[in-house]
Amino acid sequence: MTTARTITNAWIHRTLPDIFYEEPEPVEDGMQQELPIDDIRSALRGRYRNRNDIFVSDDVFISYDQTNGNARVRPDLFIAFGVDAAAIRENLPNFWIWETGKVPDFVMEVASPSTAANDIGPKRNLYQHLGITEYWRFDPTGGELYGQPMLGERLIDGSYIPCEITAAPDGSQQSRSQLLNLDFSWDGAEFDVQDPTTGKSIKIMEILTAEQEARQAAETQAAQSEASHIAAQSQAAQAEAARQAAEAQASQSEAARQAAEAQASQAEAARQAAEAEIARLRQQLRRYEPD
Repeated sequence: MTTARTITNAWIHRTLPDIFYEEPEPVEDGMQQELPIDDIRSALRGRYRNRNDIFVSDDVFISYDQTNGNARVRPDLFIAFGVDAAAIRENLPNFWIWETGKVPDFVMEVASPSTAANDIGPKRNLYQHLGITEYWRFDPTGGELYGQPMLGERLIDGSYIPCEITAAPDGSQQSRSQLLNLDFSWDGAEFDVQDPTTGKSIKIMEILTAEQEARQAAETQAAQSEASHIAAQSQAAQAEAARQAAEAQASQSEAARQAAEAQASQAEAARQAAEAEIARLRQQLRRYEPD
């Protein structure tokens, strides 16, 4: 790991003298959490998908005591800012805070009947003592398990203070995460994550962005394929031109050879004619020579 180690095991023991939480085995009613977790996780993962300095996970433990492997907790989702996400995934089996140099900044839990009591009790106490800046809870039942559909808490002077919940014009409940600069909302049926600037769901925005990126990638690939095709055609045309030039040169060479042969043949004929003429003249001279 290359991040600065600002947290030590001794620090953990000083700040957590009486806090210990051991993560239970996977719960039997986890299916009730799956879809809400997937929706919110997909939205947040999409928002930070191109940021290697942000670690987003729902599948690893946060280990907070180097001397005790059981001192760990697994939130439904957590986010850590200012870390080397690639190095964490490549080098660590879990999020070890003594190696990453910090605790996560954001934690989210989604209620199920078997986990709700832990989420509002031991887990909340642990997150507060670890110093996790924001802790959010969402209840898919609308409040039967947590007492309210959603609640965000922000760490102020070492204690969790609830984030304000307001009613939107459409009747849904909204609350803002200052840390993420996002609005969480509950319309009575499902949770949503919205951009406070546009008021639009980032789930939809991320889907559109992903579609746009896929379309741009396809267009780039098509342009590259077309460029390769044009380059291949150009190369083939150059090869054909070179072949034709070679054939023309060969034809010219053959014509020159034939011309040279014709010239040599004419020279030979002229030589033979000259020799014949000389022989004829010699014969005539013999007639006039005295006996």
